[in-house]
Amino acid sequence: MSSPPRKHRLSPEEREALELLASDPQGATDELLVLARGFDSDMIAGLVRTGLAMARRENMKAGSRAIEVVRIRITGAGRDALTAED
Repeated sequence: MSSPPRKHRLSPEEREALELLASDPQGATDELLVLARGFDSDMIAGLVRTGLAMARRENMKAGSRAIEVVRIRITGAGRDALTAED
């Protein structure tokens, strides 16, 4: 008989990224997380893949140009993961 899967323990980088996302209801763009904050894009993708964060494409205006960005937001499961490890 196999045991139930263990919950994933957050790495310090994952915890920091989720805390940043939790601090702003709008979340953050993937570019901000990777370029300005130095988070690894594969780690962010892993948070999305495991349901701790969600990604959504949005159109924004930058001056007179329209650009497409990917906004990352924390999910309820991500908030639960933060509180579970406190």
